[in-house]
Amino acid sequence: MTSHIHLIATAFDGELQDVIRDFKKFTSKKIIEAIQEHPESRREWLLRKFSYEAQKAGRAKKYKFWQDGFHPIILDTLEKMEQRVNYIHYNPVEAQIVFH
Repeated sequence: MTSHIHLIATAFDGELQDVIRDFKKFTSKKIIEAIQEHPESRREWLLRKFSYEAQKAGRAKKYKFWQDGFHPIILDTLEKMEQRVNYIHYNPVEAQIVFH
């Protein structure tokens, strides 16, 4: 998706919020590095936007890539798991990002 991510995750050791926090921290650093290092026509605009969001939030250091929070749903039955997997697979089709 263009503005968010869907994923199925679990935390075997620790809490799920810790896993999500670490995922966001790692990926945001890597994405910012990639934007800074590779030629990208929107580089300056992206970095300004992420810098603005960091200043607005007050907690982020230089750039803020991810929004705060996450919305976990417990997948405790096979039916719920299948429904979420199908949603993740077909969401980009519905958004017309991909054809199939």
